[in-house]
Amino acid sequence: MSLFSPPGDARRAARRWGVDRAGASPVHLPMTYVLPLRWHTDTGLAELTGYLRWLADRVEVIVVDGSAPDSFARHADAWRGLVRHLPPDATANGLNGKVLGVRTGVRAAGHEHVVIADDDVRYDETGLTAVHRLLGRVDLVRPQNYFDPLPWHAWWDTGRTLLNRALGADYPGTLAVRRSTFLTMGGYDPDVLFENLELIRTLRANDGTEAAPAWLYVRRLPPDAAHFRGQRVRQAYDDLAQPARLLTALAVLPALAAAVAARRPTLVLGAAAGTVALAEVGRRRAGGTAVFPAATALAAPVWLLERGVCGWLAVAQRFLFGGVRYGDTRIRRAAHPIRALRRRHH
Repeated sequence: MSLFSPPGDARRAARRWGVDRAGASPVHLPMTYVLPLRWHTDTGLAELTGYLRWLADRVEVIVVDGSAPDSFARHADAWRGLVRHLPPDATANGLNGKVLGVRTGVRAAGHEHVVIADDDVRYDETGLTAVHRLLGRVDLVRPQNYFDPLPWHAWWDTGRTLLNRALGADYPGTLAVRRSTFLTMGGYDPDVLFENLELIRTLRANDGTEAAPAWLYVRRLPPDAAHFRGQRVRQAYDDLAQPARLLTALAVLPALAAAVAARRPTLVLGAAAGTVALAEVGRRRAGGTAVFPAATALAAPVWLLERGVCGWLAVAQRFLFGGVRYGDTRIRRAAHPIRALRRRHH
């Protein structure tokens, strides 16, 4: 399956999002879908418009668009009458534009149950319904993303996903929250890099409840290879908010160097095999074999070696430059410790 629908092929896009399902009526849910957006090119506009059209038949859709004025105008023309198309709140300040977009969208939402999703996330009807039901019991839902299609760099990054699943839960490009809970806790800090972790921790600090169902699979489109390469150090910077993960990443290169110096290749092979076995545990969890091909477990040691390199580069950016590059600025903090958020709340 290609990433983008061919321009003008509206019927094909409609079939992709289930509009032509033998006359079946879509399920209408009392839920708002918030999509924070900031595009520099409109390469995927036709495909995203097809998805928004599919969504609009099922839920309220709000796109908070921080794109440049000319792009904003093109988007307004494409989505007129389809979604609520808003700019971010001009009175709000913060380094992370996505957080500002989320805060604007949640405040504008017309329903209690709110899905927050990046522009590459693609829900289906089953996923939307499951999230809606779970929000009837908890304050935050954390689905599980998977890449489809699966080019080489998406295969590579899936190694991270499988290790996260084996050790707990992954961090997806979509969360769902109760609007009342979000507003009561005052949203979350817009000056951090790892915004999903900040939202999760802020909710916990405010005594909110959450669910991370490993079985709730939501498709995600992979980025292009150039974007993937540009994100490596920035994603490693997220580990500065998770000391145990950071120390593990920083230990990879010294451990590898020690094994090579001792001429013990079996140690390296054993560590790689153990990493693959752990990733396979994550792949098999909660029916994951349906969305994660068998070969994805082999990506885990490759990703771990990459994180071992990028972890050191992220630490260097923190101490040499005061933070990691984000757009036209630098962000110093990955996310706040939960104890600091609890002190702030109480």
